[in-house]
Amino acid sequence: MVSIVVGGHYGDEGKGKMVAYLAVKDDPDVICRAGVGTNAGHTIHVDGKKYGLRMITCGFVNPKPDLMVGAGVLVDPEVFLNEIEVTDCGDRAYVDRRCAIIEKKHKDADRAGGGKIGTTGSGCGPANADRVNRVAKLAQEIDELKDYVVDVPMKVNEAIDSGKEVLVEASQGFGLSLYYGNYPYVTSKDTSASTACADVGIGPTRVDEVYVIYKAYMSRVGKDPYVKPLTDEDVAEDELWTTMLSRAEENGFLEGSSNEKIAAYLGEVGTVTGRPRKIAAFDMELAKYSSKVNGATQVCLTCLDKLFPKCYGATTLEKLGGEALAHVKKIEGGLGIPVSLISTGPDAKHVVDLRGQ
Repeated sequence: MVSIVVGGHYGDEGKGKMVAYLAVKDDPDVICRAGVGTNAGHTIHVDGKKYGLRMITCGFVNPKPDLMVGAGVLVDPEVFLNEIEVTDCGDRAYVDRRCAIIEKKHKDADRAGGGKIGTTGSGCGPANADRVNRVAKLAQEIDELKDYVVDVPMKVNEAIDSGKEVLVEASQGFGLSLYYGNYPYVTSKDTSASTACADVGIGPTRVDEVYVIYKAYMSRVGKDPYVKPLTDEDVAEDELWTTMLSRAEENGFLEGSSNEKIAAYLGEVGTVTGRPRKIAAFDMELAKYSSKVNGATQVCLTCLDKLFPKCYGATTLEKLGGEALAHVKKIEGGLGIPVSLISTGPDAKHVVDLRGQ
């Protein structure tokens, strides 16, 4: 059984939270990190503790699975080693020997030249450029990584051949894809499920489930001019967003535009950058397109509790409440794909699991 978790909008959809849930609920034997590299941060809350990870998969919350970083992922040794210490998973964390290395020169170049499109400054773009030019260092050349270097595709495929369960955590979102996103305001490679397969060395015929994750609304960090934030007029004309603005102001968020107030109330800032995000209504057209290109078999919906606080912490459909359930059904109907996992709070346990129902 192989499952892949990918983002369907512009990243920040809550992939880390859902991977943490699936890691505990489904108890996979191997969990792999796909994606670009350290420019994507995944945040999870477990038993009151918050983790912001950029290299180690959020599936570490299950103490049993092997944790792999696929060959297509850029590795910053300093970040990787620090996260091993934070998560206490050094005895089961591995990187593929062919992972390209992010060096200081890459981060310096990214910070110097990334302002135009709003990159994270983590060095991923320049490091991927060096990879394409065949001059990047690889993990097998780095002494500090020698205890963690393996052949990830070999280990993953051996696990699949043995009937074991594999979970793959991708990063960022479909709208950031180098191929399919709002070019040039994109990341430095593709972010679809197909590329996640290639990142960890899994053939497409071996994949059973593709979970595409969307927020119950949409957010976008960075300078992408193609994504328009909610205007004051948008908010005034929509009952849901009018309510959100009222809640924001009641909670003391009084500065800036309606969009800025709502973003502050929702806690919408980038995990890596700390930059405030643009907030917008759910983009159904992008969601339809991304679900098709990703080959979605199931949809995960997150942050429902931020729009409908009464459903906070719900773990059954009955406890969502009428307004929240109607919002879910509207999205499910528009996509034509079952919404099987619904996040109702920050903790990994705050999930309505409808799989098999």
